[in-house]
Amino acid sequence: MVNNRALTHATLVAASLLALSACKDAPAPAGPRTAMESASLSRDESALGEDVRQDLAGLRQVTARFHRPEAAAAAGWSAQITPCMTDPAGTGAMGFHYGNPSLIDGSVRADSPELLLYEPDENGRLRLVAVEYIVPLSVWTSPHPPRLFDRDFRVNEAFQVWALHAWVWKENPSGMFADWNPMVFCAHA
Repeated sequence: MVNNRALTHATLVAASLLALSACKDAPAPAGPRTAMESASLSRDESALGEDVRQDLAGLRQVTARFHRPEAAAAAGWSAQITPCMTDPAGTGAMGFHYGNPSLIDGSVRADSPELLLYEPDENGRLRLVAVEYIVPLSVWTSPHPPRLFDRDFRVNEAFQVWALHAWVWKENPSGMFADWNPMVFCAHA
């Protein structure tokens, strides 16, 4: 007879080892999360459904290696789409947007963000803070908006795209899927 507690423990250990082995070649984030960032991410994510939390964990695993911008560029996220963007209304910033043109095809997948968002630090390095999913308005034919993470994309008229942000690498007091982050700054751009 199998002990359920032992089986659950063995499953968790195996899953942890698999996750660690997948990340062994991935560099650590540009800077460690502060206790406040970790707590805020946990609070924000704890209100999300289990499927969404799993999708966000998968997204982090897929994008962990892109903390090094040169790794992102080598993998296809080499097109600088915007300069460091700050909201004129003062609600925060997004940072630089780097895109993978081959992914801007009208489809949406949680593990394939079209854009990576980077915040410049005081030493001129770029820190991965978020991803953005975009779909050109001209190619989306459904009467309903694109949807990921149990969220509808929003129309961005300026760029003529449907868009959804996911702040998976930097805490956002405005929410995981908000457009602007008051904790992101372009002062060192």
